[in-house]
Amino acid sequence: MFIQTESTPNPATLKFLPGQAVLEAGTADFPTPEAGEKSPLARRIFAVEGVTGVFFGTDFVTVTKAEGVEWDHVKPAILGAIMEHFQSGAPVMDGEGQAAGGHAEHDGEDAEIVTQIKTLLDTRVRPAVAQDGGDITFHGFDRGVVYLHMQGACAGCPSSTLTLKMGIENLLRHYIPEVVEVRPVTV
Repeated sequence: MFIQTESTPNPATLKFLPGQAVLEAGTADFPTPEAGEKSPLARRIFAVEGVTGVFFGTDFVTVTKAEGVEWDHVKPAILGAIMEHFQSGAPVMDGEGQAAGGHAEHDGEDAEIVTQIKTLLDTRVRPAVAQDGGDITFHGFDRGVVYLHMQGACAGCPSSTLTLKMGIENLLRHYIPEVVEVRPVTV
């Protein structure tokens, strides 16, 4: 098994491509070791000292390291953990496991606007941020403000504010005049 790695815009995060499916659909975010308890693969990766976050996409694993930890020191152990997991035949998620489609539900008078926001996110934004090892999902819409949740490499990325303001906000405002601002949320 050969696992490729790719850098991401977030220097604390690296994208690992095992060359096979990680999740059949959706994403799974494990911002803490406790959150990773529901995944045998996440547990193995969190066992590597210095790992602070794990994120799964359909064909990649994104790992975030602690500040002060060098990739040269943790990358070989992470590669080993991923390789061991896939060679073991164990599932990526325990039981039913939660791969999320991502977006929060939204009912009410703004339902049509929210549908447009989600469509633009799914067709224009999410594929691009997945290339960088992350995901951005809809969290809410209130009085012209769109709230988005950033995951994987996008969470804590130095360029994430620029991505939100200059990229996503401009895109949404261009197509949906009711959108006046985009803000990040943490869940």
